[in-house]
Amino acid sequence: MSIAVNYDRRGQGPPLLLLHGVGHHWQGWRPVIDLLAGDFDTIACDSPGFGQSPPLPSAMEPTITSYADAFEWFIAELGLERPHVAGNSMGGAIGLELARRRAVASVTALSPAGFWTPAERRFCVLSLKLAGQAPGAVRPALEAAARTRAGRTALFWQTFGFPGRMPAEEAVGTLRDAWSAPALDGALRAFSSYTFQHPEELRGVPVTIAWGEHDRLLPYRTQAARARSLLPWATHLRLGAGHVPYWDDPAAVAEAIRGTARAVNRPARAGAAS
Repeated sequence: MSIAVNYDRRGQGPPLLLLHGVGHHWQGWRPVIDLLAGDFDTIACDSPGFGQSPPLPSAMEPTITSYADAFEWFIAELGLERPHVAGNSMGGAIGLELARRRAVASVTALSPAGFWTPAERRFCVLSLKLAGQAPGAVRPALEAAARTRAGRTALFWQTFGFPGRMPAEEAVGTLRDAWSAPALDGALRAFSSYTFQHPEELRGVPVTIAWGEHDRLLPYRTQAARARSLLPWATHLRLGAGHVPYWDDPAAVAEAIRGTARAVNRPARAGAAS
């Protein structure tokens, strides 16, 4: 089965796969790529059905497991041998599932999906549906608002800790790609079938869970604590960022990824927290 993935590749060094969250696109990683391209062969992907990637084949439901299948095939098609992976939100959950399969050398999961209660999951899905299903008649006004600092704050307060740091064109591109994503509805419905489980299966793969303390979509206080409980041997970091941390604090995101990659050659140890 062939799965097409649109991606941007730059830099040199060990391969690093970058996976965005539901409704987003690879361009969100740009400020982090700028900091990592000197150390890694960065491969920033549009997940199938988002950005410029066509959807998964019709026989595949857009579940976290199916996306992990798709990226496992993508890794093989590129001839990569256990790349590092970093992912945000849905991308973080995909990264953890790839680590479970030993398909990647390390995983840095940024506010990953799956550490929710049913009520928290429903809140997340409803919030993203409201953002991604704006009526066509109001979209020009929302794009105009996104070009102002105040408008970005109003539109993205739930997902970005500091929306004003995001450039206007990136904000508009984020809205347009969310509105046009053919996989958005199906991926959100499929969240109901996913909760992170069986953490012991990830032992032996360096894992960092980095959570934005200003995350208002998958709140830090409850869900990061759950991740610490399930994965006490992993490295757990608190970021001064929101749910989507790329523009909030790219330097901290880049350093979290570097630190996880460095851990590949270190002996296993008890998890760290900060």
